[in-house]
Amino acid sequence: MLEVLYEDNHLIAINKKSGDIVQGDKTGDAPLSDFVKAYIKKKYNKPGEVFLGTIHRLDRPTSGVVLYARTSKALARMNEQFRKKKVQKTYWAVVENSPPNISGTLENYLQKNQKQNKSYITKGSDGKHAVLDFKLLKELDNFYHLEIKPKTGRHHQIRVQLANIGCIIKGDLKYGARRSNKDASIHLLAQKLEFLHPVKKEPITIVAPTPKDSVWDACK
Repeated sequence: MLEVLYEDNHLIAINKKSGDIVQGDKTGDAPLSDFVKAYIKKKYNKPGEVFLGTIHRLDRPTSGVVLYARTSKALARMNEQFRKKKVQKTYWAVVENSPPNISGTLENYLQKNQKQNKSYITKGSDGKHAVLDFKLLKELDNFYHLEIKPKTGRHHQIRVQLANIGCIIKGDLKYGARRSNKDASIHLLAQKLEFLHPVKKEPITIVAPTPKDSVWDACK
């Protein structure tokens, strides 16, 4: 079942579950966009093809807010906001070790290895510049709950930059986690999206609830 977080004539936001893919890829699995189109078609009894524009993406094992455009005008305007970094993204992560400071900024250059579908921190500026702010929100029994605000949108940016300071995300085997999560998720949540509505020009805030498990429950 789709969990719709926000919906109007121009935009629709979904609470993506871990394992959903935002857009079709080489796995051939049905992407989330197909289910959103089917939902719109049924709800509004739309004939023919439903327009749905993918504005941004989340990694497959990540959960949280995914925003789609329902018109080409909304898509173009939202793409522009993302390009100009006018959209504030907030993530929550549960990590294995305490960060070196309660809060801080991480700045690195990243290179993507296409074959491995993995990013690496590279020395010098031959990679893509990646910046994020982090803050420790809560110390759990065995983990640490962080808030992350990325300033750039690089491939696996949060995962690789946190792993680089020893804060490996729970369940993220690709970046060095001790063990996987039973459902193959990682404890990374696209928790909040803040932006100006592309047509109404009003500030919009969309918040995703935490997935249902005991570790996320402890973060509340």
